[in-house]
Amino acid sequence: MGRRVLVVGGGGREHALGWRLSTSPSVSVIESAPGNPGLAELGPVHAIDPADPEAVAVLAEERDIDLVVVGPEAPLVAGVVDQLQQREIPAFGPVAAGARIEGSKQFAKEIMVAAGAPTAGYVATGDREVAQAALERFAPPYVVKADGLAAGKGVRICDDLDDARDAVDDALVRRVFGEAGANVVVEEFLDGPERSLFGVCDGEDVVLLAPAQDYKRALDGDGGLNTGGMGAYTPVPGFGLADVARLRELIFLPVLRELARRGSPYRGLLYAGLVETATGPRLLEFNARFGDPETQVVLPHLASDLGELLWASATGTVRDVEVTWHEGAVATVVLASGGYPGPYDTGVPIDGVGAADALDGVQVFHAGTARDTSGALHTAGGRVLDVTARGVDVTDARARAYDAVRYISFDGMQHRTDIAAGI
Repeated sequence: MGRRVLVVGGGGREHALGWRLSTSPSVSVIESAPGNPGLAELGPVHAIDPADPEAVAVLAEERDIDLVVVGPEAPLVAGVVDQLQQREIPAFGPVAAGARIEGSKQFAKEIMVAAGAPTAGYVATGDREVAQAALERFAPPYVVKADGLAAGKGVRICDDLDDARDAVDDALVRRVFGEAGANVVVEEFLDGPERSLFGVCDGEDVVLLAPAQDYKRALDGDGGLNTGGMGAYTPVPGFGLADVARLRELIFLPVLRELARRGSPYRGLLYAGLVETATGPRLLEFNARFGDPETQVVLPHLASDLGELLWASATGTVRDVEVTWHEGAVATVVLASGGYPGPYDTGVPIDGVGAADALDGVQVFHAGTARDTSGALHTAGGRVLDVTARGVDVTDARARAYDAVRYISFDGMQHRTDIAAGI
């Protein structure tokens, strides 16, 4: 009999986690909270606040859950895993002390430096004058980051010094990010292609997953504002298994040792955002959960049992798990609401998801959707759908994904047309 799994969250990442877990031999039941229309097709959904530790723990007990998989960062920072551990319910994800590695960019930089991991120079402060002076230490483009969680929108990259000063004032004076911007990190700009690498950790050891390339900017050619991510693909040419193995020793294991030394052994997903610079890979950021939309390509590429891997993370046995991968490649294209990442409408009817989902090798993940009282599908977020396809290589996967996109429509729908182009 397989395990009963509760997926916490309701976005595209969580749909991908639930979908992949539903194919795992070690898993028998998938439930989610609060879920979405895609997750509802996999099992029961529960309308609770995912960032309420008590509500999640009570639900897990009531539903006789064997493993809770926490998708988003906010529940982790809020201490959902801490509450589950108190009730001896196995959970995939770090406790709140470990989740600070995403919840505070200043804390993450301190960990990187203490662990000897290569990263950018920085100044962290809540003082406007210190932050403004720090900008003078770095050459353009200037990087200004809100210290706390800002829904993926707390990073400003500015070519002009005046714009960078304005970004500091947005955070520290105008408080556009609220308490998340009460401190800022002014950072050296790292020039080079970005890479995303996921490590499944059990406190002492780590299993690294296939790298992915994502696209953060809203518009083609990496134009427009930063978003939560507009597409991704895997595998990444020039970033193979040997590179992954080297980064395990260079970054992941030293960071795990440093967190353990501080009394917070890290279990869960440690996501390293890397930049391949002229002097080698350097750390841009850490996240405490699977990335979105990279998860939507990494998990379809995974051939082995995801349920066993996440269970091993929760129970301290990742060294016993062998991870294998499918041949070929996977690409995903994000379909977003008109205006995203700025203001956008919701409640817009969506057509064609079923037709796209029925195509060979295609899986459409629900990221920001809901059903009305009649059961009709409509938009409910900025990023609405993740159209994902497998192919014999990246070019084929890209072509299949964009072919599927043509089947889907809703008023204002926008997407990039250059995901995985020229690979």
